[in-house]
Amino acid sequence: MKSLTFKTTIKCAGCIEKVTPVLNALAGEENWKVDLQNPNRLLTVNAKDELQAGTIISGLQGVGYKAEEIA
Repeated sequence: MKSLTFKTTIKCAGCIEKVTPVLNALAGEENWKVDLQNPNRLLTVNAKDELQAGTIISGLQGVGYKAEEIA
């Protein structure tokens, strides 16, 4: 497993509802969280090694959100 972190445009609980199906499908339920208290709205994904950051970014773009991987 690896941990991926993204700066996102996810802003509220309603946004989380929209991204939940995508993130659950990509990373699995309970393998991701969004810190809405952080000004960068950090998304942390505990991913299997084969899951790439680009896949998460594309999945979020598909439902109208932006994400940028941060180290």
